[in-house]
Amino acid sequence: MLSRNFWISLVPGLFIATLVSNCATSPRGTARWPLRALVITGGCCHNYPMQAQALAAAMSSHASVNWTVIDEGGAGTRAMLPFYDNPNWAKNYDVVVHNECFADTDSPDYIRKITTVHRAGVPAVVIHCAMHTYRAAKMDDWREFLGVTSRRHDHQSRYPVTRVQPNHPILAGVPEGWVTPKDELYVIEKLWPNAQALATSVSELDGKVYPVAWINQYGSARVFGTTYGHSEDTFRDPIYLDMLCRGVLWAAGAPVK
Repeated sequence: MLSRNFWISLVPGLFIATLVSNCATSPRGTARWPLRALVITGGCCHNYPMQAQALAAAMSSHASVNWTVIDEGGAGTRAMLPFYDNPNWAKNYDVVVHNECFADTDSPDYIRKITTVHRAGVPAVVIHCAMHTYRAAKMDDWREFLGVTSRRHDHQSRYPVTRVQPNHPILAGVPEGWVTPKDELYVIEKLWPNAQALATSVSELDGKVYPVAWINQYGSARVFGTTYGHSEDTFRDPIYLDMLCRGVLWAAGAPVK
């Protein structure tokens, strides 16, 4: 449950929630500027309302944030959200969190409605199944935006995490030797040239090391990503949530604290 204000409006075929997380000061140090964050979520395989609420609640200890959550597209693997038809869909937001799962959507024109806006400078955080969203697409725009290419994942397990850049502010709350709650390890085929791994885990199947948290520069936009985030237990883990919150602030260019 959120400790502060929680407002939901339900329209047939469209779930929109505005979540307001408050703290004493805003990221830029002025009460008049709470961070404006948009969450795009929905699709198969996960408890997206729970995840959105968990992130908003955790963020309340870091910064003042006005959250807008859009959950469209049902529970399948193919959707094209009408929200993106407006070329100014991100105009009122300081950062966009992508936590959707639509692997079989493959329209280049549709995908570029999203990536063009980000390339122009809208920061983003990409979580778990966002890496397999638009997996069927033949063009690489979305994968370049993410900073990684992935098409499959290993089984669920509790994975030890190695900090590659332990001094990066996003990892300030991640201790050496952190082991995740039971989650999926994504197989990363490619780390794109403008991306840098922050943390890695080892596959129990092939013994290879894969990035599990990273930063990416996509055009003018900062992007933070993590492949963890499958289970509800992960979204209850304070270490994971702290990393996500710091990633949101870093991507938005706000002080990370």
